[in-house]
Amino acid sequence: MTETQFIEALKTQSRAAFARLLQDYEQKVFGTCLSFVPNKEDAEDIAQEVFVEVFNSINKFKGDSKLSTWIYRITTNKCLELIRKRKTKKRFAFLQSLSGDDYTLDKASYFTEINHPGLVLEQKEISETLFLAINKLPETQRLVFTLNKIDDKSYKEIAEITNKSIGSIESLLFRAKKNLQNILEEFYKSQM
Repeated sequence: MTETQFIEALKTQSRAAFARLLQDYEQKVFGTCLSFVPNKEDAEDIAQEVFVEVFNSINKFKGDSKLSTWIYRITTNKCLELIRKRKTKKRFAFLQSLSGDDYTLDKASYFTEINHPGLVLEQKEISETLFLAINKLPETQRLVFTLNKIDDKSYKEIAEITNKSIGSIESLLFRAKKNLQNILEEFYKSQM
């Protein structure tokens, strides 16, 4: 079955086509979610939302890109959406703490042991530090860095997923690396 035939089968809401979609993309989508949100339960929730979104909006898919690119675009958008919600909650929590209510994220229980195929780190603490540093990057840098360094996507694939030029991807990746270096330097200086 060609990709075009597969997409048409998805548009007719064929059970077999959706079963194949899950078989082909479930682990890839989950791995990408885990790259952005290093907690197994959250990553599973987002992955489920991605497939619901694909199911609900497959008729809007125009075929301007490959199906996999479209699915990765949905995946990264869902991940970034959760990260933005968390940041809003943290700002709200800060205001609550000023009024006496205490709200803290227990990072030790939030982070899942990372067994991601694109990222093997020896210690949980190092992976926590790395993910916290990545999450301090500006959103576009975080997106490009995660897709390239953790999900092992090529510049061309990232350009398609993000609708940016390859030159822009290179620039964002360069700035992300520089910013990560500064963030991690500051972190380790503060630990001494």
